[in-house]
Amino acid sequence: MRIAVIGVGHLGRHHARILAELPSADLIGVADVNFGRAQEIASARHTTAFADWRELLGRVDAVTIAAPTEAHTEIAAAFLGHGVHVLVEKPMTATTAEADRLLQIAAARGATLAVGHTERFNPAVAYVKPLVDEPRFIEVHRLGTFPERSLDIDVVFDLMIHDLDVVLDIVGEEVIGIEAVGVPVLTPRIDIANVRLRFANGCIANLTASRISRDRVRKIRFFQRDAYVSIDYAAQEVEMWRLVPKAGQMPGIEGGRIEIAHEEPLKRELEDFVDAIRDGRPPVVTGQQGRAALALAERIVERMEIAK
Repeated sequence: MRIAVIGVGHLGRHHARILAELPSADLIGVADVNFGRAQEIASARHTTAFADWRELLGRVDAVTIAAPTEAHTEIAAAFLGHGVHVLVEKPMTATTAEADRLLQIAAARGATLAVGHTERFNPAVAYVKPLVDEPRFIEVHRLGTFPERSLDIDVVFDLMIHDLDVVLDIVGEEVIGIEAVGVPVLTPRIDIANVRLRFANGCIANLTASRISRDRVRKIRFFQRDAYVSIDYAAQEVEMWRLVPKAGQMPGIEGGRIEIAHEEPLKRELEDFVDAIRDGRPPVVTGQQGRAALALAERIVERMEIAK
């Protein structure tokens, strides 16, 4: 499968590295507005550098897009319009109206549209998903140090959207209530945010995201009847504890850390994209699901109380 990467900065260079090694893909080129960077990555991956992504139209079967968010719609629409399969990094577009446009083009041309919500491919998340069947409370902390990228968007779209996607996928219910507070600290955008979501089935999710913390933390915890499950995204570690009934005795608490085979989530994501195209099936994270996470992020920001 002829494939190219558009945008080879912080994340796109890893797309190129992985795709260059996949036996099911032929990395025919990388494109970046910084042509020197494109040449550097292309040289390392034994492929061709392009300064303009338009030069790739007609040469590829699929592309992955890791350009800045504001460029996603123009680039993805062009390739989808040519029937080229597209994986676009999160957030899939700047607005849900733009996301709807991509969905319409993909449907009209029969092209696969996947969205890069990488945490869904975290082995720890994949392991836990079947175990969390009726969460009542979810707690999420995603704290990062001040970045040199993604400062054009609020932390909700930059970081929290990962967890919004995971929570929506696991809970599978409509969000009926939102409380949110955010603080711009080092940028004019929201740098730290706390959000409380209420779902139609009564589940509550409390999410905190920050890009101005000293330490890096990426954890999500699920509380459900008789069970507690914790995921450390970064360490790919899972802990699970259950209340176990015992005849004639007080219930006991059993559990502990569960061994998870570690894998690179981005590699799993790109393998899924290529396999979905080959097998004619939907990708794990579809365009519709990417839009759902984006729509929820928009609702959160609309309701955001700005602390001053």
